[in-house]
Amino acid sequence: MTEQPVVADEAGHVPAPTGIASIDTVLDLVAGLDERPLEEHAAVFEAAHQQLRQALDEGPAE
Repeated sequence: MTEQPVVADEAGHVPAPTGIASIDTVLDLVAGLDERPLEEHAAVFEAAHQQLRQALDEGPAE
């Protein structure tokens, strides 16, 4: 899957970066869903879920 640029929602809101690279990557991925075909949405959510679980399992960087 290629990274999608950050896209504003219908109200013009862009997700604020968290400063945590792994989380910001997931936010960017999900924010780009409007530009992707509906058939790809489930795979994007599955990838996002997997990446968030991995970030939680790794814990905070020291």
